[in-house]
Amino acid sequence: MEAEPSIPSDSLRAQISKFTTMVTETYKRNPIHYWILLVLSIFAMLVAFPASSILSRVYYDNGGQSKWIISWVAVAGWPLTALILFPAYFFSKTFPTHLNLKLTLSYIILGFLSAADNLMYAYAYAYLPASTASLVASSSLVFSALFGYFLVKNKVNGSIINAIFVITVALTIIALDSSSDRYANITDSEYIMGFVWDILGSALHGLIFALSELVFVRLLGRRSFIVVLEQQVMVSLFAFLFTTVGVIVSGDFQGMAHEATTFKGGRTAYYLVVIWGAITFQFGVLGGTAVIFLGSTVLAGVLNAVRTPITSIAAVILLNDPMSGFKILSLVITIWGFGSYIYGSSMGERNHHGRV
Repeated sequence: MEAEPSIPSDSLRAQISKFTTMVTETYKRNPIHYWILLVLSIFAMLVAFPASSILSRVYYDNGGQSKWIISWVAVAGWPLTALILFPAYFFSKTFPTHLNLKLTLSYIILGFLSAADNLMYAYAYAYLPASTASLVASSSLVFSALFGYFLVKNKVNGSIINAIFVITVALTIIALDSSSDRYANITDSEYIMGFVWDILGSALHGLIFALSELVFVRLLGRRSFIVVLEQQVMVSLFAFLFTTVGVIVSGDFQGMAHEATTFKGGRTAYYLVVIWGAITFQFGVLGGTAVIFLGSTVLAGVLNAVRTPITSIAAVILLNDPMSGFKILSLVITIWGFGSYIYGSSMGERNHHGRV
């Protein structure tokens, strides 16, 4: 009877030893340059994406008005990915993937959807505080799970269902507490519009994620780093073309010079926000692409979970975003939901590898 208390201790020691051994073996399994690239990719996701979100809000805080320009900024940096793709062909001695009609059409459709998605998020950041917009955008995880289940036949277990429910509760809390974080110059209807566009953008983002996975499964049949980069370049290129047409037709592109003169901080500040917005968003995309390839989709999910509080906290510190008790509660619940989703996804991957 007296020996029973030592059982949990022995079990805990065994678990710690097993975990330490697993980490050591994983580290030794890959060369040092792999870990350097993975760390840089993680850093890019955790810094570049929140920075891009903050810069979008800075644009509107300092006199920017155009939704088209911000959506255009999100894809204007696509040549950065292309600059990495072309040397990758040379060093890996790989030829570009053949573009047939179906693959080209899929890239065009994904590019159009991405352009629409960026425009929806631009409306969200125009009317919502950055901290609120990032919390609402976390609902894209819910839609990714749902669309992945219906379109790609991804498995959905109890943990993922729990995550969907928890994140939905977090969004409901934000909606009920909307009066506490609405900017003075934003009307009730504009705030509601920003909230709705954020939800719609998140739903579309989830659909794009599922359709991208469907392209890999049905049309490409493989997922290498170069293939992932190719898809990112082509989708971003078409999104850039669609968005550029929208910016020109709306007259916002021609109006950038005038907007720069009225921007708080002057023309230099205006163009710095636009340029760095394009660079940071693209570096975030590149980081996410590398993390999925070098690590896993679960690791990318973990980093997406981490970047939500980073964006919210940065917005409170840098932009003086209001942070009510309800919003803090929503943030905690959202992280809980992310954790449940990541656990469910990791169990799914583990079971899949076990069957293989």
